[in-house]
Order: sequence, then C-alpha cells, then structure tokens
Amino acid sequence: MPQKFALWSILVALAVFALKLVAWRWTGSVALLSDALESIVNVVAAMIAYFALRLAAKPADAGHPFGHSKAEYLSAVAEGAMILLAAVLVLREAIAALPAPTLGEAPAAGIAINVVAALVNGGWALVLLRVGRARRSPALAASARHILADVLTSAGVVAGLLLALATGWLILDPLLAILVGLHILREGWHVLSDSVDGLMDASVDDEELALIEAAVASASEPALQVHDLRARRSASVVFVEMHLVVPKRMSVGEAHDICDRIEEAVTAALPAARATVHVEPESELV
Repeated sequence: MPQKFALWSILVALAVFALKLVAWRWTGSVALLSDALESIVNVVAAMIAYFALRLAAKPADAGHPFGHSKAEYLSAVAEGAMILLAAVLVLREAIAALPAPTLGEAPAAGIAINVVAALVNGGWALVLLRVGRARRSPALAASARHILADVLTSAGVVAGLLLALATGWLILDPLLAILVGLHILREGWHVLSDSVDGLMDASVDDEELALIEAAVASASEPALQVHDLRARRSASVVFVEMHLVVPKRMSVGEAHDICDRIEEAVTAALPAARATVHVEPESELV
C-alpha cells in the first residue's frame, strides 16, 4: 500500500512542478521561481521514497535478519538533505534579484496557476500524512511534511505577490523568496534530524512505551520481575526486549508459556511489534 502512494506522489509532484514552472514563466517572479525549485526536489524525493519503500518491503533474509525497514529512514535522510539544497538555491536566486526586482506581463494569470498547484499539493499532502501515520511510514510522513511546507510557502508567496501588485513594491518579491528559503531550511532540518534519530535506534515515544509496559504487566504473572525493558522503532516495526525473572524452581515449559503470553500481549497492543524475552533466575532480581 505505501508503495502505491509513493508512486502516485511522483506523478503529483511532476504535475505540480509543471504548473509552477508555467506560473514562473508568466510572471518572472523570483518568489515563484523559488517555489518551483522546491518542487523539483519534491519530484526527486518522491522517486527516492518509492524505491526506498520497495526495498523496505522486502522480507528478512540471511544478510538482513531484521528486515530492510530502515531503508525508509535512508530515504527520509536523503529527502531532508535535498530540502536543504533547495533552500540554498532559493536563497541564492532571491539575493541575486534584490537589486532589480521585476515582474512579467501576466502576473495575475501566473499567480492563479500557482494557487491551483498549491491546492493539488495540499490535498495530496493530507492523504500522505494520514497514510504515513496509519502505516508508521517515515518515508511517506517525511514527504507529507515536505509537501505541506511547500503549500505554506506557496500561500505566502501568493499573498506577498498580490500585495506587491497592489502597492507597486516589487522588492517584496525577492524578500518573500528569502523568507521562503529560510522556511524551507527549517523544514529540511526537522526532516533530517527526525530521520537520523530513526537510524540511531532512538526509543519509541512515551505513549507507545506505556502501551508496551501495560501489556507486559498484564501478561507476566507469575514471574517475579520484568526489568531492562527497551523498545526501539525501525520504520513501521517496533523491536522490544526485556529480562524476565522467574522462580528458580520454575520449569522451562512454564517460563516459556509466560514468554509466549507476553509476546502475544505486546503484539496485541502494537501489531507491528516483535518482542524478545530473556529469562533469568530469581538471583537476578534488581
């Protein structure tokens, strides 16, 4: 399912880029050029996300016993880096246009086309955000955040250009482009830092950890203790580890039954979770 949405993202990104390119050609606005430059990144990033999702969907094998899910984080890191590159390009164009700002012969038509592109982008971003959260897909979520940032950028650019046309202050065009560049820079940093956290095996969030702890507590009796409970997210998969302390005289079969109940409870709380339980004797109580 995520692969299908990633493929559609490529087509939507190409359509939006074409619309923004026409808008820029009709207006000559450096702010609209900045908006179009960001859309080039959207196209390339959508392609990267599609191939990363295809790789992430591959089952575990001898060389990758834990699966390929982290490929999504690589995609998101690449997208974050490309957003930063887009910001640099936008700032360069905007600063170069400051001394002599100009607009073309059909600014109103160009602005209208850019509004259409923004509406298409906004609708698709909301779809991706919903699917990315539901599927726990970092690649789709990163794409959605990037596209939403693009929509906000387009809205600001359109508002500023309308003000420039109404007042004759054409300097607003490159100034808007500079603001766009700074906004893109901030968004790229967030995407990059979140993705690096995933690659560094950051812990699950507090809400998910609470669900896991409650599931373990409900299924661990008559064990004596559960300690060193850890959980990390790898894209859509959550890996859970813990130590289970049982009475010294408990049989292997009884301890194994408890482990099975814990694993089932954790999976019921988080369907994508994979739990590993290490059994210890009561001398290991902490």
